Amino acid sequence: MLKGKTIYLRSVEEDDATTLFMWENNPDNWKVSNTEVPFSMTAIHQLIEQQSNIRNSGQLRFIICENDSDFSVGTVDLYDVNFKHGFASVGILIAEEKARRKGRAKESLGLLIEYARDILELTNLQCSIHGDNEPSIQLFESLGFLRIGLRKNWFIYKGKRIDEISYQLCLKEQ
Repeated sequence: MLKGKTIYLRSVEEDDATTLFMWENNPDNWKVSNTEVPFSMTAIHQLIEQQSNIRNSGQLRFIICENDSDFSVGTVDLYDVNFKHGFASVGILIAEEKARRKGRAKESLGLLIEYARDILELTNLQCSIHGDNEPSIQLFESLGFLRIGLRKNWFIYKGKRIDEISYQLCLKEQ
């Protein structure tokens, strides 16, 4: 478990399957996750099983929980992890509406960054953000991620073209 001031990150457990099923199948979250079809409960259980070993699957998901209540509010992920070259992609979802805009995402990413740098010994993290997602842009920039690229009209959502912005964080400057 990775513990912060107001939240902690813990491994995904089998008991989280129903919660993840609800979050993953919420169409309001599909824009940022690039999901097009609902997940089955079987698929959720397979994801939980696969993510138990980051070295084999190349991905790791943590559940974000509030310290004072143990209430699960979202997930933070490392994926496309490449240990040979020392990089990974990062994704975050504060799924519970009432937990948004309270610093939970920033604190969670801060813990994940420390974990990636100090425990996994990664050297770079990257993320891709929809150009119209101003809260995420501000979040990642506030944590030191640098904008490194732009893909014009990369996504389409409800008939509207959206740019993709790429960010990178160098964890160990040489």
